[in-house]
Amino acid sequence: MKKLLVILSIITVFISCKNEVKEAEVKEETEIFEEVTYQDIKHDDYELSKPVKNIEATLVLFGGFPETAKDVKREFKILEKAKNNDVAVLFMNYNRKLWLGKSELEELTKDLKTIFNEHNLPEDNMFIGGFSSGGNMALLISDYMTNGNSNLVPEGVFIVDSPIDLVALYKTSEKNLKRNLSNSTMEESTWILETLSKEFGNPHKNLSNYEAFAVFTSETNNFDNIENLKNTRIRLYTEPDTLWWKERTMAKYDEMNAYYIKSLSESLKNFGFKDVQYIATKNKGYRSNGDRHPHSWSIVDKDNLIDWILKEEL
Repeated sequence: MKKLLVILSIITVFISCKNEVKEAEVKEETEIFEEVTYQDIKHDDYELSKPVKNIEATLVLFGGFPETAKDVKREFKILEKAKNNDVAVLFMNYNRKLWLGKSELEELTKDLKTIFNEHNLPEDNMFIGGFSSGGNMALLISDYMTNGNSNLVPEGVFIVDSPIDLVALYKTSEKNLKRNLSNSTMEESTWILETLSKEFGNPHKNLSNYEAFAVFTSETNNFDNIENLKNTRIRLYTEPDTLWWKERTMAKYDEMNAYYIKSLSESLKNFGFKDVQYIATKNKGYRSNGDRHPHSWSIVDKDNLIDWILKEEL
């Protein structure tokens, strides 16, 4: 009897070990399968997550000043939805820009073309988006590539609460300095005034200098720098939480990004732009650490964005 029990125990242990080995093999095969079907590539200038086969679309993202690819990944958790729908996501480390000059447009277009070629990304379904100043870059580079400067032409472009009107940005910064607000607001406003003044002068005297580079100049209803996007799908996201901004910076509605984004939307529609969507959200803006802030990536509905890219949104 004792011998029988020993034999049964040995058989049980053997079967258990065998099952564990099989489970480990299955797990390893699953991990290998996942690695083979989707790639994560890191480069000094960007980070790319892409399906190995059957790429339905490519989404290019620009962060705000001074977000890196890593920061965008943390604040805008788009990857899971993108992977589930075979959408490649290219997170650019290109930032610290409120506008783009001709040489910068040429260089950035060349860089994007190189990335698409090196990683076999399809060129027929590309979308570009950006948060804050990154949205300015998204619109400007999209316009440049659409204007016959590249065979890499975006199907759609979106911005997330971007400071599209540089004249308005200058004037709001002037008001912030007079209000003597928090140190961070004072520092940012000082930097904006110094940067814009050095490059373009005072807009009260040199308005045309600003019009030459800004996405939009509401004072003259000028959007020449994105006029080539008339047939491009455009989304303009913003969260016009006037109470939040008033309590923290004393800003009025006509001093907020939201005001000028809505104005741009109306101007583009009146001018006959094919597909412009102004998307104003409520209580969606939160940073990854949980802090409430309407100026955040989180105002974008990620599921809806991917559906829009794949033309599944009605």
